[in-house]
Amino acid sequence: MTDGWLKHYLGQGQTLAGRGGTLRQWERPPGSADPSKYLASDELRAAVNVALALGQPLLLSGLPGTGKTDLAYSLAWELGLDLFVFSTKTTSTARDLFYRYDALRHFHASRFDEKAQADALGFIEAEALGKAILLTRPEGVPAARIDALLPEDLRERPSRQSVVLVDEIDKAPRDFPNDVLLEVERMEFRIHETGDLFTARPECRPILVLTSNSEKNLPEAFLRRCVFHYITPPGKERLIEIVEGRLGKDPGFAAQLDHAIEWYLATRESGGLTRPPSTAECLNWARILHRANIDVKALLPGQREILLASYAALAKTPEDLDKLGKGSPAGTP
Repeated sequence: MTDGWLKHYLGQGQTLAGRGGTLRQWERPPGSADPSKYLASDELRAAVNVALALGQPLLLSGLPGTGKTDLAYSLAWELGLDLFVFSTKTTSTARDLFYRYDALRHFHASRFDEKAQADALGFIEAEALGKAILLTRPEGVPAARIDALLPEDLRERPSRQSVVLVDEIDKAPRDFPNDVLLEVERMEFRIHETGDLFTARPECRPILVLTSNSEKNLPEAFLRRCVFHYITPPGKERLIEIVEGRLGKDPGFAAQLDHAIEWYLATRESGGLTRPPSTAECLNWARILHRANIDVKALLPGQREILLASYAALAKTPEDLDKLGKGSPAGTP
């Protein structure tokens, strides 16, 4: 990328701080994939930087397990920003993306406290995009009202930018994308119960990443306001690079990995499985082969059973598991 880009996302396991910036590293919660080992393709990296330059949401589509969700973690980690995740549900409403109002608790409190009856703010908590907007410290809003909506660990911070992941937006009701259209474009939201309006500072505009498994089409008006990228399943060389990035390069396993990826791709592209295994599932399978040092083309005594058992990492139906087993009658694909 040229120096004209406002931010440069590399997606090669290097933080902005490591490239001379001053931002702290953002660490993904324990138990999740390490964002420092996420390797973005050239096309994906370009799409991210276009979205950053335009200040538009990045909409990632593709088959499950191709790394759409992990991209948001990688982006936040590399730029040193907080990440807030909204896991879309079939019952999600536009309000859910910004805040949650506990009407029942407010009702009970108001029966004994006139102050609680007058102001609902104490019964409202910001959600993913709402938190990101509030952390920009919107102008014209008292700091106390901003902090009242944030959890304690986010209060009294200086204005800052954040990354927001709206995961699997295609799960939401059809009206959801249209209902958040203006709020996303303006990066603002209103709390209807109090009348407060919060608008993000332009210099700290949240970075919005949306993912979709393409299970249903999104509204045209919403799509026009997004930078779109479809993540295609990787080919052999790219897949080996991804696996080695996660597992680490092991010269003693290079040939075995090459053979395993060849067999995996042939299986994935044969069309014989009802549910072709994803990149994420291939990574899990490769971990098993690596730990057992299995070469699918030259099994050692005792490895046949391990290999057959490892197919459970790839197949997710009894029929597919049976087909994989029959595809290697002697335990060798």
